[in-house]
Amino acid sequence: MRKLLIPLIALLLAGCGGDEQPAALASEPPGHPPETGAYPGESSAPPIPAVTGRTVELTGWEVTVYYTAVESLHTDTSTEVTGCPTIDCGKNRNQQRLGAFPASFVKAVKDEGTGRTSDGRYLNWSYDTGYWMDTAPRDTAGRPLRPWISAAADAGALKAGSRFTVQRCGTAEVTAEVCAKLKAPTWTIVDEFTPGLGGDKHVDVYIGEETGPGFTDSDLYTTLENATLSAIKAQ
Repeated sequence: MRKLLIPLIALLLAGCGGDEQPAALASEPPGHPPETGAYPGESSAPPIPAVTGRTVELTGWEVTVYYTAVESLHTDTSTEVTGCPTIDCGKNRNQQRLGAFPASFVKAVKDEGTGRTSDGRYLNWSYDTGYWMDTAPRDTAGRPLRPWISAAADAGALKAGSRFTVQRCGTAEVTAEVCAKLKAPTWTIVDEFTPGLGGDKHVDVYIGEETGPGFTDSDLYTTLENATLSAIKAQ
């Protein structure tokens, strides 16, 4: 949906990223995203490609957390936002005033891709569309983002439909609790980076809404470095 890669906070080392043996991926992880999902102006989103095959180990990867910003947690001066009333209006077409929101919230939406406004709607952003209003946090194809499931990568690195687990948290200084949380799910690639801002060995993993005004200073807002993934790659 986005992706603007932004500096992240270094965290305290707590013994994560050992040499445990990779676990097999679930053939159909709980809460796997639906293959279609309606959104305003379109009948359905494109299906997520089915993927089966051999599990491979991928080493030396960067894994970055991204999230949904929450307007009520931002209290700075408001700024006007213009964009699309729905996801499908197209970049630079039907641009209109979407409202005034805290400047830090608007920046977080552009950095992270999505934010929940105080009235319960979602202000989303993508490279293709710019800002738009919606009823859910979505990827650029209109599929709802699923916390602790949805992930993004360059298509040349991991194509849509590829699934992976984090097997080792690598060399970044992260707490054992954070490492365990990021290793627990089976993630599914459903989105792509803004052109030029991804990389051959980089994935973003979506964890849902920010949990407080200091979320970006918390342990969970992190990037794993030199992580090991166990993946089933879509062809």
